[in-house]
Amino acid sequence: MEPLRIALCGAAGRMGAAIVAAVEGEPGLRLVRAIERPGHPLLGRPAGGVELTERLDLRAGECDAILDFSAAAATPGIARAALAAATPLVSGVTGLGDREMQALAEAARRIAVVHAANMSFGVALLERALAAAAERLPDGYDIEIVEMHHRRKQDAPSGTAMRLAALLERMRPASTRLYGRGPAAGARKPGEIAIHSLRGGDVFGEHRVVFAGPGERLEWVHRAESRAAFAAGAVAAARFVRGRGPGLYGMAEVFGIKAGQTGGA
Repeated sequence: MEPLRIALCGAAGRMGAAIVAAVEGEPGLRLVRAIERPGHPLLGRPAGGVELTERLDLRAGECDAILDFSAAAATPGIARAALAAATPLVSGVTGLGDREMQALAEAARRIAVVHAANMSFGVALLERALAAAAERLPDGYDIEIVEMHHRRKQDAPSGTAMRLAALLERMRPASTRLYGRGPAAGARKPGEIAIHSLRGGDVFGEHRVVFAGPGERLEWVHRAESRAAFAAGAVAAARFVRGRGPGLYGMAEVFGIKAGQTGGA
């Protein structure tokens, strides 16, 4: 099979650099376009064997997948460019609002789109384990989510924490969401799912989910030791969408994890 040709949006960012390294490390991958925002100070510099450019005008057949790790505000434009080029899109951008998610959903009617706030295999398995726990444990088990990231992260809570909370809310429809607790919070209310955000240092990403019940406590923790885990997932997603039919997919489909499955793919 011919090398998988990738166009990367946000190529000069921290995740972009990790993906460039992952692509360079595998002979079956080739970076054909490295894209950054207009006015970026590194435009024109080399990135993964190509020149960093602001040009998003991809032609049909120029690449096999577009990977986007830029910014939420750029998502609708990148989705339109993917549609114009009839090229599958992988979006790992966090902090997306209704407008951005609608743009991905519209694109998914005509092309394959993968979106995930966290592209690691471990988090995909964590989601399945939490769904099983929420389904089987009694409502008397209180749920708390704690996430920590580096000091430069812009959005809080993290996209992964928000996704985990949404998953748990679907499993427990009577629950209510709470962001942190202040001095006037009072006693914990039944059904609360609280999210707490910590920022500091150079932490790549840590997510802890606690189910606290009568006389026992269960905890699940995922720690990203480097961005390589996310880059590997992004590359897996690019391979997954190559030749795939239209639809909005998640990392469970990419890794072949079936509902309720908590073992390997």
